[in-house]
This record gives sequence, C-alpha cells and structure tokens, in this order.
Amino acid sequence: MKFEELDSKIAKAKLGGGEKRIESQHKKGKLTARERVEYLLDENSFEELGMLVTHRSTNFGLEKQKFLGDGVVTGFGTIDGRLVYVFSQDFTVMGGSLAEAHAEKICKIMDLAMKNGAPVIGLNDSGGARIQEGVVSLGGYADIFYRNVKASGVVPQLSAIMGPCAGGAVYSPALTDFIFMTEGTSYMFVTGPNVVKTVTHEEVTAEELGGASTHSTKSGVTHFSCENEIATLNALRTVFGYIPQNCEDDVPFVAYNATDENRPHLDEIIPESANQPYDIKSVINGVIDEDSFCEVHKDYAENIVVGFGRLAGKSIGIVANQPAYLAGVLDIDASNKAARFVRFCDAFNIPLLVFEDVPGFLPGTDQEWNGIISNGAKLLYAFSEATVPRITVITRKAYGGAYDVMNSKHIGADMNYAWPTAEIAVMGAKGAAEIIFKKEIKEATDPEAKWKEKEAEYAELFANPYNAAARGYVDEVIKPHQTRAKLIKAFDMLKNKVEHLPKKKHGNIPL
Repeated sequence: MKFEELDSKIAKAKLGGGEKRIESQHKKGKLTARERVEYLLDENSFEELGMLVTHRSTNFGLEKQKFLGDGVVTGFGTIDGRLVYVFSQDFTVMGGSLAEAHAEKICKIMDLAMKNGAPVIGLNDSGGARIQEGVVSLGGYADIFYRNVKASGVVPQLSAIMGPCAGGAVYSPALTDFIFMTEGTSYMFVTGPNVVKTVTHEEVTAEELGGASTHSTKSGVTHFSCENEIATLNALRTVFGYIPQNCEDDVPFVAYNATDENRPHLDEIIPESANQPYDIKSVINGVIDEDSFCEVHKDYAENIVVGFGRLAGKSIGIVANQPAYLAGVLDIDASNKAARFVRFCDAFNIPLLVFEDVPGFLPGTDQEWNGIISNGAKLLYAFSEATVPRITVITRKAYGGAYDVMNSKHIGADMNYAWPTAEIAVMGAKGAAEIIFKKEIKEATDPEAKWKEKEAEYAELFANPYNAAARGYVDEVIKPHQTRAKLIKAFDMLKNKVEHLPKKKHGNIPL
C-alpha cells in the first residue's frame, strides 16, 4: 500500500495543476514545465528534487488544497553529457507564483550548482510573487537574487523567459549571464501596462512594453529572441555548447582535423574605398570554423557584433565593429553590449578575438548627454581587466580613442595583427589635413586642390599599419588569407597564459 501511495503522489505531482490547465497551456502554444525540461535535457537524464514539496500558507483558501511541487520543477540532468541544474516554473499551479517553498527549491539547486561547479538554467513562467503569502514571497525572491550574485562568475547562469515575468521576478534573470525570450508568449517588465496607463497615461500592450521583440531590439535586456518554445530550448542547448562548466574549467572542445588554413576569399572583402561599408560577419565566418558562429544580441546595437565561435575546435568569444551599420562607430549601446560580453568571457576563461574597424565614437548631444564618456569607459575597463588570451586583428580603420578601447596593445592585448588595409591614426586623413594644414589651405590659390594634396600626404604617412608596427604596437602585418592560420598558432601559444593582478577586493567599473 505504501508503494501505491507513493506512485499516486508522483502521478499527481507530474500532473501539476490538472489536465484542464495543461490543455489550456498547449492551446496557447506553450509546453508544460516538465515537457520543457524533458526537451532541454538529454533523454532520461533528469533527476527531480523536491517533487513532493507543498506550499505552507493557509490563508485565503490555500488551506483547502495542496499542490505537490509548489509550482516549480527542480532537479539536475545533462546536456550533451554535461551536468546542469534546472528549474522550470509551472504556470498551471497557482500561475507559477513564487512563495516560500517554491523559492527554497530554486535556492537549493543553485547552492548545489555552486558546490559542484555546474551551470544553472532557469525556465521562467510565473505570475510573480504569491500575494497570499505576503512578505514571505518577497523574501523568497531576495534569497534567489542573493544567490544569483554569489554565483555570478562562479558558474554560468542562463535564463529563458517562457511566459510572464513581471515585477520583482525580472531581477533574477537580469542578474544572470544570458536571457532568452520566446516571441509572442513571453514578456518582461517591472510595471505592467495597467500601471503604466495609470501613472503616465500611455496606452501600451504587454507585448509592446516588454515582449521579446522590444527587449531584443530596444532595451537590450534579452540576448536571444526565438520564434517559439522549441527554438528557445534549442538556443539554450546551442549556447551551452560554447561555455565551460565553471570559472575553473577549460572551454569546450570539438574534435577538429587540421587542413590548409589559408582562406583566399578574405583577400577580396575590404573595398577599395575606405568609406565603403562591408559586412564584418563575412570576415568572422571566413576566419573561424565553418558554421560555428553563434551571435549574441543580434538585433541590438548592430554597430558592434559579439558572439561565440570555434577556432580549431575550441570555443572563443568574438567582438567586432560592424562597418555595415553606422560605419562601425562605438556608441553607448554598443559599448555596454560589448563590455558585458567581454566580462562574461573573461569570467569563464573564454579567449577573446577582436576584429577592429572603428572610425571613433559617435558624436552628438544625445550621446554626450546620456553618458557616452562613462559608458564608453565600460568597454575600456572590461578589456583592460580581462586576463584571458586576447588577440586583435585590425582590418581597416583604427582611429582616435576608439583604437585604444578596442583591445589595443596598450591596454593589455597579447597579440595584435593588422591587415595591409589598416589605417591607424588619430583621425581620418581628410579631417586631419584640414586641421594641420588649415593656414596653407586657406592661403592657397586653389584651396580644394591643396586640401586634397595635404590629405594624400597625411594618408601616405598614417593611413597604413606600418608606423604602428615599427613601434611594436602591431606585432605583424599579415595578408587577410593568413589570418586563420596565424590566430590558431597564436591562441595555442597563449593557452597557458597566467596574469597576477594587484591585490584588491574588486575594481570600480564605471556603472
């Protein structure tokens, strides 16, 4: 009889909020909490913890029924054979609302993850704090937030937003490393449309206010926007494949057979005119292993490209200016986007590869008044503090302070290569000539011709990589087709890099 009672309880727990609520979930195009876990993890690898936990409040009718699991499925399993801890909120149980027992289950697996050095994945689908439990619910959120911060930089933390995520609930995902959202069925906001209307009189839908499209293009809150839940779970598995288990682990390695590493088509990418755009992704894909680029923040701050790739089978992080968008300038959003990614890679021993083609920082009152100085400094800080192997390839422009910021030799880059098309100078030849030779141009019988003459003179002297190479700021000027081979050898040379930093509690990044 005892075995029968246990089987009954397990069956009841797996049913969650009941057949009708599960059916309603499916009609909305959403999987149940357990279906998500089963799809995400390797087959038959999930071991559930806390299945028989129930809520503890007896107020406002909650004493009349008990839901096993208290609205969240927690446990551990594997992805491609690697250990991972998972929690999946169950919207069919009291709207997936968070309360004391619910929070304790999540905290338990986060503690286990830190003790055992394995990533944590959260599948969020919750109506927020359980009102019936009052301050206990708020305390539960704070317990999770505290662990998010403690785990930051210790083990990777990934968050998938599979439904509503509102109010205080948004801060746990915001404290994790990467956020994934599902288009049409997920949203995140601190205050909902009704509160917004009451306070600011703005008419806005939940999707417009905090949907996947909004956060992947406007706010930059989410790193990946996926068309449906299956795509979201697939994206989680993909990103997981590039990151190590913890801060002391090596990056994942995929078997690789060395061949001819020259890539002749790279010689044809840079246009003849220095003002003509090109797609930096064609450079990235031409250098790294075939079909290995996983772009992060694809639709946000498109003037800079960040993402993971593999080089000779090993994971690397990539940061690249994008000349095809805003000429590849650095602005507030691009600086924040890249700085965040650089710090993640540095925290988890992922080597950094930088492709540089930057004409400078974006000018204008909007940028200055919104803090381009302190925000641009974040990227400078992130690169300067990074101790992982760091290599820069200057493909074309490297102007002004942006040259320094983009992983220059002066801020600790290990190896810097330049293509023959590189232009390393304080500014472009046209503007420089106008300033330096202002008097001569003004007094010339043909000012326009004199200006062009002086522009050519300046360009011949500075619009090339050889002055920088002569001073050792560039280690080698290489032909584009040699880039992949050079990088493979350089990263292999740097694989045992160790840096000893000054003793301190922590730095003070310009937040």
